[in-house]
Amino acid sequence: MNRILRIKSNENLRNLANTNSLGYKKMIQPLFVVEGITEKEPIKGLSNVFRETESSVIKQIEADCNAGVSHFLLFLVPATKSDTEFSSKFYERVIKNIKHIFPNITLWLDTCICSITTTGHCCIFKPDGIIDTNASVKRLSELAVLYANSGADGIAPSDMMDGRVLSHRTILNENGFENIPIMSYSTKFKSNFYGPFRGAADSKPMFGDRSSYQLDVSDRLTAIQSSVRDANEGADFLMVKPGISSIDLITPIKEKTNLPIGAYQVSGEYASLVYLDLEGFVNFEDALVETWNVFRRTGVNFLITYGARLAKRIYE
Repeated sequence: MNRILRIKSNENLRNLANTNSLGYKKMIQPLFVVEGITEKEPIKGLSNVFRETESSVIKQIEADCNAGVSHFLLFLVPATKSDTEFSSKFYERVIKNIKHIFPNITLWLDTCICSITTTGHCCIFKPDGIIDTNASVKRLSELAVLYANSGADGIAPSDMMDGRVLSHRTILNENGFENIPIMSYSTKFKSNFYGPFRGAADSKPMFGDRSSYQLDVSDRLTAIQSSVRDANEGADFLMVKPGISSIDLITPIKEKTNLPIGAYQVSGEYASLVYLDLEGFVNFEDALVETWNVFRRTGVNFLITYGARLAKRIYE
């Protein structure tokens, strides 16, 4: 199956890719499911967003579907860290259960391993501390197949390892998943705006930072080239992250790739509106819509935002 057919294969994907103005059908709601917790937990800074249990996430998705959400980006947080093993039964159980109950949603799975590794990094290291790119990409691609086998509708690699999109596309095709689209975090900066997410996903690095694989926010040329590379490797959708740091890149990336491109309104961006509202400086929903209008103005095809579950009500 070629890229155009994958993008056009169902109504949800067509809505995500079309050039219509940004609306609630083009917004993706992140979800966190944490292995072993018995009650859903609030996430500091992200009002109305939680670390879900395996059962509470079902109730949350039902409410979100009733609120107009059709796309979800799922982050799975295992109870045990490992640099060699996956919590496969947990992953399989959660994904299969969600898709059994909600067959008509589009469930994207993030394939980063920062919630899995003992280091909190998105990669595997050699004994000398250098990134083992081949081992990292292999493990990420194995995770992509595990997710696809479990029922994921789309794969979203966010690790920023070189060659991971090509590897994902190859291994998915080899295992009969030519129809599974890849939504690549194609331009992802090392950023100060990821804090609330790292708490939610238990993914804070145990040492150093992610400068050796995430992009330098001051480097425009490399940021654009990163998305062009992922397009050439077979990505179906591209994404810039954080949205606030990437506004100027959306048009040039779209012009160079002719692919649907979205933005991720990341946890720190979203939390800043929450805290401004708490201090009485803004009305949260008014400020949220203002940011959405900026993303609309840039021409994004879709938006990942923690407020996707609010969008239909706000717009209508």
